[in-house]
Formats: sequence, C-alpha cells, structure tokens
Amino acid sequence: MSKKKSQSTNWKERRRIHALKLKRNGWKQKDIAFALNVSEGAVSQWLKIAGTEGKKSLRAHPHVGRIPKLTYTEKQFIPDLLSYGAEAYGFRGEVWTCLRVRKVIEWEFGVSYNKSHVARLLKDLKWTPQMPMERATQRDEPAIARWRSEVWVEMKKKAHLEHRILIFVDESGFYLLPATVRTYAPCGHTPILPVFLTHDHLSVMSGITPQGWLFTMTRDDSMNGLDSVHFLKHLLWQTNSKLLVIWDGSPIHRNQCVKDYLANGATKHIHLERLPAYAPDLNPDEGVWDHLKYVELRNLCCSDLNHLHRDCGISQV
Repeated sequence: MSKKKSQSTNWKERRRIHALKLKRNGWKQKDIAFALNVSEGAVSQWLKIAGTEGKKSLRAHPHVGRIPKLTYTEKQFIPDLLSYGAEAYGFRGEVWTCLRVRKVIEWEFGVSYNKSHVARLLKDLKWTPQMPMERATQRDEPAIARWRSEVWVEMKKKAHLEHRILIFVDESGFYLLPATVRTYAPCGHTPILPVFLTHDHLSVMSGITPQGWLFTMTRDDSMNGLDSVHFLKHLLWQTNSKLLVIWDGSPIHRNQCVKDYLANGATKHIHLERLPAYAPDLNPDEGVWDHLKYVELRNLCCSDLNHLHRDCGISQV
C-alpha cells in the first residue's frame, strides 16, 4: 500500500473515532456532523456500527488485492524519465506513445505493463496526448524575454503618453485546401475531403489592438511593400489617431516603399516597432489566423477564391 493511500485512510479513521468521542461527551449528531463537515447520515451510521460491533469497527480496513508492480514513488518518477525525450531512449522522433512508454518502464524498472494500463497510468500522472508546437532553434530567448519584461512595458507607456493606438500587425495566406483536423466517423471508414489541388490563395493582412479592434485587408495575389503602405493608410483612416504599429521583420515591412512613406511625413502619425525574430508567440494577431483556419474553416473545402472569400468573412480594402 502506498504512503499516500495510507495517510488518506488513517485520516478518515481518525474522523470516525473522533465522532464517537464527541458523542460520548454529550454532543448531538447534527453538531458532530457540522464540526466534522460530514452528513448527519454518516455520523448516524458510524455510531450505529460502533454501538453494535464496538470501537474497533471504526478502524480502517486494509484493501486486499494484487500488490502494485510499481510503488507510488516509482510511478511519480516516470514523468522525470519521459522529460528527457523519446530520442534519448533511442526512439526516432520526439513522440511518446503508450508502447514506447511501456518499453521505458520495462527498461527502467523491470516491470511489464500492457498498453491499456500504460494509458491509465499516464492519465493518472496528468499526461495527455497533445499536438506539439514548432519553435525555431534560431530564437534568441534572452532577447524575447527582455522584450516581454522591458520593451513591451516601454511601448505601452509610449503609446499612453503620446496618445497612440497600439496595433499588432501580421499577414497570412488562405488556400483552397482545407485545414485538416480530426472528426468522428464510422470505424474503418476514413472521411474523404474532396479538394481542388491548386496553389491559388488569398493573402490577408490584419491588425488587432489590445482593446479587441480588428482591421483586415485581402488581396488575391502575394502582398508586397505597397500593400503594407496601403494597410498603414487604411489603419490611419479607420482609427483617425496616431498609431504605434508592432510587426515582424518581414521583407514587405522593410520594403523601400514603406521607408519612403515614412520619410514623406508619415512618422508624424505612425511609429513602427519590430518584434524579435522567430517569435510569433509575441504577436496576438497570430491567434486570429489560428482560430480562423483551425476552428472556423476547419475541414472546409472551397471551390474557388470567391467561395473562400465569403467563408473567411474578411472585408476587401
């Protein structure tokens, strides 16, 4: 029996015996129930058993059954072992499956479990199947941490002092091919999505503010520097306010058209800030695209760009 289970049982045993002592000291059943945070029916049952079988009947009874192959401490050590990654144990790819975990348990503890039991064991340890996120190895983590703790704070102050609206800007492409996600279907009958194989797509640029305002612009072709300038003008016209625009280092943001636009007086109204490289997690606008692709448009097959445009629900500017 594990230490954790033993402590839990002893605690319940002490509560039952304490209820008997209170009754012998003249307490009423409803007062005992209130003091021990249990129901009156539970107190009545304990006292009835103690009256017929004696105080020993309130003692905890050890659970009989098969002795666990792994102790409680060994089970709690499994997440530490898995944290080294699947490739550390010689597997190809960072993928943990029940069969692979079963092998690790066998290698480390000399204990063999079946696949179903390993699944239950992982569930008890709060391990669940999850979709990994890709993260570039070129990321400068110290710079990203500094941006979160220092740069972002200074930009919010700047926007407040200069009465600017903060806007995060990003671009994405939407193809006729669907964003495929899992769906229920009859066993043995894999669903088939009829798609028109093509590289035709909509290019979308959007901006989102901390207040939740969303501005969008779509094009049937790939975007360039002129489109970036057009979108900045669109933001100025829509907000009628000075802006602090935060975006990544995409070439269309560093295009000569954008530099010329700023040099011709746009800096009076627009201040541009660049995000650290390979840090899409800093831009909340990325979440807009993820939601649109993998929630609103999941498994949606479009016949042409007009169909895609209607279902995207994004206005043309």
